[in-house]
Amino acid sequence: MVRAIVGANWGDEGKGKITDMLAKESDIIVRFQGGSNAGHTIINDYGRFALHLLPSGVFYQHTTSIIGNGVALNIPFLKKEIDDLTGQGVPEPRVLVSDRAQILMPYHILFDMYEEERLGGQSFGSTKSGIAPFYSDKYAKNGFQVSELYGDETVLRDKVNRVCEMKNVLLEHLYHKPLLDPDEVFRTLKEYAEMASPYVCDVSSYLYHALKEGKRILLEGQLGSLKDPDHGIYPMVTSSSTLAAYGAIGAGIAPYEIRNITVVVKAYSSAVGAGAFVSEIFGEEADELRKRGGDKGEFGATTGRPRRVGWFDAVATRYGCRIQGATEVVLTVVDALGYLDELPICVGYEIGGTVTKEFPTTSALGKAKPVYQTLPGWKCDIRGIRSYDELPQNCRNYIEAIEKELGVPVTMVSNGPGREEIIIRK
Repeated sequence: MVRAIVGANWGDEGKGKITDMLAKESDIIVRFQGGSNAGHTIINDYGRFALHLLPSGVFYQHTTSIIGNGVALNIPFLKKEIDDLTGQGVPEPRVLVSDRAQILMPYHILFDMYEEERLGGQSFGSTKSGIAPFYSDKYAKNGFQVSELYGDETVLRDKVNRVCEMKNVLLEHLYHKPLLDPDEVFRTLKEYAEMASPYVCDVSSYLYHALKEGKRILLEGQLGSLKDPDHGIYPMVTSSSTLAAYGAIGAGIAPYEIRNITVVVKAYSSAVGAGAFVSEIFGEEADELRKRGGDKGEFGATTGRPRRVGWFDAVATRYGCRIQGATEVVLTVVDALGYLDELPICVGYEIGGTVTKEFPTTSALGKAKPVYQTLPGWKCDIRGIRSYDELPQNCRNYIEAIEKELGVPVTMVSNGPGREEIIIRK
């Protein structure tokens, strides 16, 4: 069976914890898209970790962790992430890297920085991890696939020369920055070949045979529905599809193999980066929620940037669940809301005097104002509770109001950052 774990919103929903938890019952965990530009925070018996490229199931010795062909593969970053884990006492994980994955190069990071600098106040709020330039090169067919590292060196060197010639035109005339040295780029690729060689595998074939053997596979996505380049708040999106459907492409399996789509939803809203955010709150109200949220406050696992926060947005989340094809919802960080007297839920958008429950395109989204329904808070700490029926009535009312708005069953409720701090609804 294949299960996808994806986010409903802007990312940062708590997918890492849920993947880590469900990996216990899985054989293989696959990262199918994205790169090191976002992180998944994991807290377990080994400590607290912010994973970036590695799948969130690397802490179990019975699992195989896979970097799929849809991932922006930063090879030295991956090697360092593995070394950091083992340096903190985690057993060496079994990691496989698709021979069809493409390589994120150092110059991708430079181009990301240069473009954000050029755009100034019109920038996209990039993490400057090289993601947009990487995917641009991939689809313009100017990227380097892992398999090319082990082919004919003459062919590889010729391609390096062609790529550098094109990049140097931009560096000289658009960005006015130092030029790339083809010899240095070639040497970097040869170093990457040596670093990656212990992990490289025909992942599609590996997964095909694993499915034939009845192995249990988790597909782990990065970010969430609203950062998808097709269905999100374009152009303030990421550069690879964040949807469960892309999991089949980014892993190299048949789409019909995905039987369960677990969509992770935060009990309030948070976002990193620019873009429309209808239920966003500000000032002291936002500072208090930001301080209490997450496991160490609402700050980016990769960048450390303060996340924008707001009340639960049922319009955006319902849309996010729909385009993911959610079969179940996991509601996270519910425990952070126990200080509130009242809990607003955004149940509609007012646009030009008309209220809608449908999530609009970006141009209309910027004009939307939130329409709230308010529920009473539960005013107590719910950490430590392991049974849904033991939750305060007002807490259950809040969860069930969200479930009704989404039209998807909430099967799990996370009430703390730890692996075991979760309530399974019967």
